Amino acid sequence: MMAARCSVPSKEVQLFQTFTGLQHLAETRRFKAWFLDQFGVLHDGKKPYPGAILTLEKLAMTGSKMVIISNSSRRASTTMEKMKSLGFDPSLFVGAITSGELTHQYLQRRDDSWFASLGRCCIHMTWSDRGAISLEGLDLQVVEDVGEAEFVLVHGTEAMGTPSGTAIPTKLEDLEKTLEHCAAKRIPMVVANPDFVTVEARALRVMPGTLAAKYEKLGGEVKWMGKPDKIIYEAAMAMADVDVSDSIAVGDSLHHDIKGANAAGIQSAFITGGIHANELGLVGFGEAADLSSVQALASKYDAYPSYVLPAFTW
Repeated sequence: MMAARCSVPSKEVQLFQTFTGLQHLAETRRFKAWFLDQFGVLHDGKKPYPGAILTLEKLAMTGSKMVIISNSSRRASTTMEKMKSLGFDPSLFVGAITSGELTHQYLQRRDDSWFASLGRCCIHMTWSDRGAISLEGLDLQVVEDVGEAEFVLVHGTEAMGTPSGTAIPTKLEDLEKTLEHCAAKRIPMVVANPDFVTVEARALRVMPGTLAAKYEKLGGEVKWMGKPDKIIYEAAMAMADVDVSDSIAVGDSLHHDIKGANAAGIQSAFITGGIHANELGLVGFGEAADLSSVQALASKYDAYPSYVLPAFTW
């Protein structure tokens, strides 16, 4: 275990500790609840990372509550099914909170003033190869003409949704052109996956957050329904019935996982071998990152972890 000073743009000195695995931190039993990102931490979308399943089992033996907290645009039940198909035991988790689940709930309930003001006609950007997102139960009308749209709903970056519920594969640049027309009309956007990129079998794939960031640059209004907004952390704390002091978030994205934990006021553990692996010059799984590189990257993203680990291992 090592401690590294991380300079931040304030008078306070930021301190993070580095570990080779979670054992020491877990066995202190300091945290009652662990909020775990999935892609880049537990699995790469295709298979579990080495030691991830064993680490979860050992973490559960300490009495910790574990919640998957993910910017996935899919419903929580789908996320748990995916975890089971990859070999993870769903019973180890209290549950899952996904940005897709939050988006569905807020669009369905309409008890939030911002969502209550949205219309029912939307442009829908979704997935094709990865499977389109169903809008069943939301009483929405998908339109293809921007002139008829009252808001933009972004679940994916591969396709345009149609009124029939099918998805038409669409190039990213064509989706961006549609957004330019939407921004000109000044209609709001709901993004059901705030990630910019994700790790998928060691490759980085463009995610909906990239479209949302572009929309903001075009002057459009965006409602971000996941990390780094504290909304998803508060939902996880409610699910685990814990408060801020009992919680820790584990993730591989400084901008999303760690910055969000900072905003929510909870401790965080940064996994260096995920989406920032290339930026940190890492090649092999479990390779330790250079501390000065981690410090520099934390400053770049203005996101400061409490702990730093190469991977989610015991």
